[in-house]
Amino acid sequence: MMTLSTPLSHNALSSLRLSTKRHGCRLQRLHLPLRISSSSSASKSVPRTEERSSGFKEMRTVACGLLAVCAVATASPVIAANQRLPPLSTEPNRCERAFVGNTIGQANGVYDKPLDLRFCDYTNEKSNLKGKSLSAALMADAKFDGADMSEAVMSKAYAVGASFKGTDFSNAVLDRVNFGKANLQGAIFKNTVLSGSTFDNAQLEDAVFEDTIIGYIDLQKLCTNKTISAEGRAELGCR
Repeated sequence: MMTLSTPLSHNALSSLRLSTKRHGCRLQRLHLPLRISSSSSASKSVPRTEERSSGFKEMRTVACGLLAVCAVATASPVIAANQRLPPLSTEPNRCERAFVGNTIGQANGVYDKPLDLRFCDYTNEKSNLKGKSLSAALMADAKFDGADMSEAVMSKAYAVGASFKGTDFSNAVLDRVNFGKANLQGAIFKNTVLSGSTFDNAQLEDAVFEDTIIGYIDLQKLCTNKTISAEGRAELGCR
């Protein structure tokens, strides 16, 4: 078992700090001197120069590890932001698959193949979407105006730019849904789970939020949407 014990020069320490700073990381203060010691008797015969060299290599390894962690941490948001959706499904009856929904996965959005409902039109659909599991469904630019989606499960669904004008989401589970730029005018979220869902630039005029189930942080974000009516803000408890 080895413990670090070689004194690290101030020049080397400065270089280490500078290198980590370039990658947006902060290096915790190192307490000098550091020593490398060994519990074995053989370590006593190791020349002091080799001992110091070993210590420097040890510190260089630590520095590289720190830089690698910083690089991953700073790159991850960029990778996530640049993720692309899969090509539009060429399955002839892909829109009808919504009437069956996901047969596996449920709230975690696991499925055997993507549920691609993009650009599909379910306007005024009053029976076939009720209570269906549409977890992780791709709904971008689809139309659900006036549809009955009560008790539906849409966890992790991607509904950017979709239209849900007057859609009934009563008792539905809509956690972690991306409603960015969606039209939700007059949508009914009565006793609906909205935890983790985002509504960036969504239209929420006259939407009903009676007894909505939502976390505090999610509520604060939702309340920043200026299109929510005064009645809706009162139902949500926006300040």
